[in-house]
Amino acid sequence: MDTIKQRLSRGEILKVAAAGRIVHHNLIQMLGVHGGFEAVWFDQEHMDFSTEKLEVGTLACRAMGMDSFVRLAPTDYAVVTRALEAGAGGVMAAQVQSAAEAEQIVKWAKFHPRGLRGLNTAGWDARFATIPPAKFAEQSNRESFVAIQIETAGALAECEQIAAIDGVDLLFLGPADMSQNLGVIGDFMNPKCLMAIDQISAACARHKKPWGVVPVNPDYAEMCVSKGCRMLSIAADVRIINAGIESIKKAYGRFYS
Repeated sequence: MDTIKQRLSRGEILKVAAAGRIVHHNLIQMLGVHGGFEAVWFDQEHMDFSTEKLEVGTLACRAMGMDSFVRLAPTDYAVVTRALEAGAGGVMAAQVQSAAEAEQIVKWAKFHPRGLRGLNTAGWDARFATIPPAKFAEQSNRESFVAIQIETAGALAECEQIAAIDGVDLLFLGPADMSQNLGVIGDFMNPKCLMAIDQISAACARHKKPWGVVPVNPDYAEMCVSKGCRMLSIAADVRIINAGIESIKKAYGRFYS
């Protein structure tokens, strides 16, 4: 399986899906069967599900040849390491306020000498204690994926410093919260929001880092890609279900008149 980091290093544009309200291995397998997605991210910012459910979800991803990462609040060291031990390829910190918070996330996700993650080889990432500790620590530091969401005024103001952090692999624009923090809720094409996109794009270009986004529509996605975006979160569990329901109603429209 090609990982997110490997694909990004080749300059690929990744299409990813999100699971939070409906975290089930069958939904993930359906995404894999249909194809067209390189990774799934699990939302533990807005939802709280068990480590066991996350383990099954990441297992389903691997079975379908997809990588995975977990979105979480930048407030709990243990949640970061549990996500990696459960089999996720990486983590993405939401609601980051500063470069200092971003640096803390990297330290939580990395072993010595880059970070301060507690060494435990009993999880999937160390293949259940079958990888020697030193080799595991080096391998994890090299391979684990760390993304930082840029969706607050503080993170936007310091996105240059965040992009410069060693160990931050991708900046991820959250358009909804960014519009909220800029005082233009839901107006994604507002000049303030477009300026934020340009600021993130420029910072990533200077530090040779890719960035991602939840596009609000295909035209928005195309605009972002033209500005260097390399990760498009184009599907989510609730959106997938809603689209399916609407598609069925449209197909059987004569019975709804």
